[in-house]
Amino acid sequence: MNTINHTLKREEFFIELYKKAFPIVAKFIANRGGNFNEAKDIFHDALVIYYEKNVAGSLPVNTNETAYLVGIAKHLWFKRFNNNVSNISLDDFDVADINITEEASAQRIINFLEKSGRKCMELLKSFYYDKQPLTEIAELYGFSGIRSATVQKYKCLEKIRESIKQKALQYEDFME
Repeated sequence: MNTINHTLKREEFFIELYKKAFPIVAKFIANRGGNFNEAKDIFHDALVIYYEKNVAGSLPVNTNETAYLVGIAKHLWFKRFNNNVSNISLDDFDVADINITEEASAQRIINFLEKSGRKCMELLKSFYYDKQPLTEIAELYGFSGIRSATVQKYKCLEKIRESIKQKALQYEDFME
């Protein structure tokens, strides 16, 4: 009878642990591109490791079971993810697709820069791309000083931001 009670208590313990920890593990894995089946596999592996450590008496003394189990699952996920990443063949990547999306994103940015006006586009190019100091930019564009060049650069950026807001675009729209 004692063995049955012990077995029932152990079963109840693992069911309760499953209810507490699995949703945390599933969410963690989903947020990192995993699916439900991968979450189940990782969790079951973590549960076996936890059980083996528990039986062997090698768990730390004051262990929060849920946190410890989630930690094991995270470790297993990172280990699996790193192994998968290092085993991907370069032949699986289509470089043409990458270039197309980068070109499309770059073209969107150029379109917004062009809408800000030629002077703004040249000023921003001088500052960000050519890395010219504001003293040179002020002189080149006929501003009275560094402060005027800074204000004009800010106005140009604001013009672009407003244009993007009007189109209701987000940062993610540029990063496909």
